Amino acid sequence: MSENILSVFIDESGDFGPYEHHAPYYIVSMVLHEQSKDIVNNISALDTHMRNLNCEQHIIHVGPLIRREQIYKNDLMEDRKKLFGALFHFTRKLPISYICAKVKKNECADVVELTTKLSKSISRILREQAEYFESFDKIIVYYDNGQVELTKILTTLFNALFNNVEFRKVKPTDYKLFQVADLICTLELLFEKTESASFTHSELEFFHSSRDFKKSYYKYIAQKHI
Repeated sequence: MSENILSVFIDESGDFGPYEHHAPYYIVSMVLHEQSKDIVNNISALDTHMRNLNCEQHIIHVGPLIRREQIYKNDLMEDRKKLFGALFHFTRKLPISYICAKVKKNECADVVELTTKLSKSISRILREQAEYFESFDKIIVYYDNGQVELTKILTTLFNALFNNVEFRKVKPTDYKLFQVADLICTLELLFEKTESASFTHSELEFFHSSRDFKKSYYKYIAQKHI
């Protein structure tokens, strides 16, 4: 009999540096995929979509895509929206769920307090979902080890709370669900910005309004939050 395995794909938005107005939150998203739920056809459909866009090998980075930064700085709005739509609709149709921890950086006096609050937030969420996590024979956590501080928090908490955890370093090129975690992080950050009416010009340009963002995008992804 095959093992009942839960995959957890983790990405973050923000850093452990001082508070900055354009990055008011530290957000950690965890995409949960039960390996018994087949997503081969979903991945194949996304690959076909990306191939039709002549972006077969492209890894979508949602924040820069929306803000027209980095590799997207010369791309037309139409092309950026097609890429966003490809990942968004892929995510919307997936048999996944997610959990999310958020910390307001302006409420943290220094990196020690930020680390403490983030640790407590993640711990609380994992404890709330402990029965679900413990129902699996194995939990495989995928993270790119992009931030040492977060890596330490994750390894400490998962190993303290569960005895069936395996960590794997991941590259976005290897797993589509890591790109999904990036999308969810960005959408959760944007949702918080709608609550404080702090959408930037580029975000308003991309989504037209915070109301349209919530109605056309966020509400569909938020249905997967547990």
